Amino acid sequence: MLEFLMNPWPWYFSGPMIALVMFLLLWTGKTFGMSSNLRTLCAVLGAGKRSSFFAFDWKAQRWNLVVAAGAILGGFLAANFLSNSTAVEISAATIAQLNTLGIADAGQAYMPSALFDLNALSSGKALVLLSLGGFFVGFGARYAGGCTSGHAISGLSNFQLPSLIAVIGFFAGGLIVNHFILPLLLS
Repeated sequence: MLEFLMNPWPWYFSGPMIALVMFLLLWTGKTFGMSSNLRTLCAVLGAGKRSSFFAFDWKAQRWNLVVAAGAILGGFLAANFLSNSTAVEISAATIAQLNTLGIADAGQAYMPSALFDLNALSSGKALVLLSLGGFFVGFGARYAGGCTSGHAISGLSNFQLPSLIAVIGFFAGGLIVNHFILPLLLS
């Protein structure tokens, strides 16, 4: 049993678990999405006094905060107690390509230090790019009416056309950034 917990879970276990969670949410009349958790948290902290967008009955959305806390706790437990190593199984060609971009520890960790180390915040360029990226992600999630997890998991399972369009946009944007913008930023 411990061997099963210490290795990545196969799709035929994880997929049905996600489907079960989606069924339970649909059954209880709730929808899933992480960006709504941020809105609820802002409302809890009093942002409704400054913006009408945050002025709503956040207590009806408390369950959403439990989902966010569970995701954080689950990630912590998986990373610290249910993993044999921090190495990521990616192809040798991808590792070689990332090495040419200056990411020397590609494949050794989920968060390469070239991208996620606190030293990356020491340059003004990095701070500007992170601020712009954060703005675009926040704007995009609000403009699309939800985040990637909400649209891709909840919206698609409800057969919503706007979610399909949003997910296609998310993937296209990710491919564009990964293949064209990221190499420019890291060079």
